[in-house]
Amino acid sequence: MPDPPSYVYVIYIESTPETAWDALTDADLTAVYWCHSNVSDWRPGSRWEHVRTDGSGVADVVGTVVEADRPTRLVTTWAAPEDAERPDRHSRVTFDIRPHGDIVRLTVTHEDLNDEGELADVAGGWPAVLSNLKSLVETGSPLPQDPWLVPGH
Repeated sequence: MPDPPSYVYVIYIESTPETAWDALTDADLTAVYWCHSNVSDWRPGSRWEHVRTDGSGVADVVGTVVEADRPTRLVTTWAAPEDAERPDRHSRVTFDIRPHGDIVRLTVTHEDLNDEGELADVAGGWPAVLSNLKSLVETGSPLPQDPWLVPGH
């Protein structure tokens, strides 16, 4: 049986590791550039949720914090809410934040994807989300339009 698909994306951000970490874990900041709040206490073993910012309280992604080493490494599981109790349907996302002079290198590895369709979804999603994060951190504002709504995405 082949290995499950995985996806890796690297982006450089004019930032400190602490600021990049906060941009990934602070519910108010994620709401600005992702249109979802990442909600958790960010302790290993804790639940985390990717909650819509429309006031509905709906979590589109749920998971568990596997590892949290502020400000350099965050590892979480990811699943659709209906698959929360099915570990075989969980993927895993690792955020590695490394200082590089006055910038940081953020590497996102999304692995154990369930199929090629899920791989296509994350391959379209991560570049858009991380571009918006980069813009927010570097300029104080997200991009002027949601990058995940660009045609051909």
